[in-house]
Amino acid sequence: MFPVRLALIEDDPEMRELLHGYLCHQPEFDCVAAAPSAECFLADLPGLPAAPQLLLLDVQRLDLSSLEALPLLRQQLPKADIVLQTLFDDADLIYQALCRGASGYLLKNTPLADLKATVLEVAQGGASMSRAVARKVLAHFEPRPAGPPDLLAPPERAVVQSIVDGLGDQQVAARLGFSLETVHIHVKSIYKKMEAGLSTEPVSRIPQ
Repeated sequence: MFPVRLALIEDDPEMRELLHGYLCHQPEFDCVAAAPSAECFLADLPGLPAAPQLLLLDVQRLDLSSLEALPLLRQQLPKADIVLQTLFDDADLIYQALCRGASGYLLKNTPLADLKATVLEVAQGGASMSRAVARKVLAHFEPRPAGPPDLLAPPERAVVQSIVDGLGDQQVAARLGFSLETVHIHVKSIYKKMEAGLSTEPVSRIPQ
């Protein structure tokens, strides 16, 4: 599956240059675009030599334009993964991005080697989840008396509950008898269900 065709969407030119200089020199990636905004990327998309398989998307805490662009990005690139990159560990922002189609997320202060590992993990079908986001996921899929049955498969719910309980990924795997890869695959499956709108919970702030 390598190299993964990668597109960078980052409004800070220095950060964009840093990411491009690092990721685009890794043998696992083929950088096909580096744009300052989702709008610029979408305008350039028809002229790209090949459609990207993965987008690394910058989202500012107080700027919802990137969040609003997510559904359009997913519409134009339905098979691509979109990894959210944000400056703040804002569970509400991340939750909203996941509901709009993000496949994973990381913080901007993530070391470059860890950033690469996270992006590759998503490209290979997995993803991680923080404890704060896991709480919102449980609320998102909370069964309702008049609603559909539990939309999380038992292993998926067990993974999320273990994260809410404070376990790290390795500990979750040990508790449930899964491999670490299986834990991450379940997490990504949950994100896809969130995007599909299988809950009636609106995309808005949920009480902690």
